[in-house]
Amino acid sequence: MSNDQDKGKAKDLKGSAKETLGKATGDKDTERSGKADQAEGKAQQAFGKAKDAVSGKK
Repeated sequence: MSNDQDKGKAKDLKGSAKETLGKATGDKDTERSGKADQAEGKAQQAFGKAKDAVSGKK
């Protein structure tokens, strides 16, 4: 697993926590920010997977 995949997974988890916190407190901005962090994390994970595929890593 690449550094990009690790960082992406961390962003995804952070976003999930923020979204949950936003829902629990009724804070729509925090909820939206969490969803955005999750999307960014998923994109970074996909980039890392693609980069690994090109370089031949698993």
